[in-house]
Amino acid sequence: MTEASQAVRVVVADDQRVVREGLVTVLGILAGIEVVGAAANGEEAVALVERHRPQVVLMDLRMPRLDGVEATRRIRGAHPSTALVVLTTYADDDSILAALQAGALGYLTKDAGREEIARALHAAAAGQAVLDPAVQARLVTTAGLSVDRSSPSRPLPDGLSPREAEVLCLIASGHTNAQIAQTLVVSASTVKTHINNLFAKAGITDRAQAVSYAYRHGFVNPADTGAP
Repeated sequence: MTEASQAVRVVVADDQRVVREGLVTVLGILAGIEVVGAAANGEEAVALVERHRPQVVLMDLRMPRLDGVEATRRIRGAHPSTALVVLTTYADDDSILAALQAGALGYLTKDAGREEIARALHAAAAGQAVLDPAVQARLVTTAGLSVDRSSPSRPLPDGLSPREAEVLCLIASGHTNAQIAQTLVVSASTVKTHINNLFAKAGITDRAQAVSYAYRHGFVNPADTGAP
């Protein structure tokens, strides 16, 4: 199989022409990435995904005609095999939550370097979440106030057990393994077993991905952020 056939096919979406063209140029010279389209707004992004069926979309949030959040939601609904990675100037709680809940698998700020962006695109193509460290820290801070550990009325994703879902919520709220064990009144080895099981079922490999997964699947409710 040739290198070109193995390349991650990417659509870039950003309303600022200089940024969009710069990303296309930078990504175009990186091994293992093929830019198949560039969109100036969310509507164009949706249309380009329909036309080219990329593996990943690198999506800005604030765009005219159709913003990045709604474009992400539409693309995920119509093409669930296409992953979305947000690349934006904004790292406020509302933007992060909206993007993850719309289905974004990764979230980077425009301070990210080309190697970091490339790693995020490859990870997203493999179904793995990638969060900017600052974004992850904000999510953990928010989750500490808003995690819902109650038994969900809907079926749990990926075959998670209720206990594994509870452990996931505690991870999302920034708890260490020792703190989870104390909270659930179980041994540290039991916590490690639950974590290994939920990571395997959810297809995640680290705590950053677990935080993203918890937000994307509704284990954290931003509406409760102000609750005592």
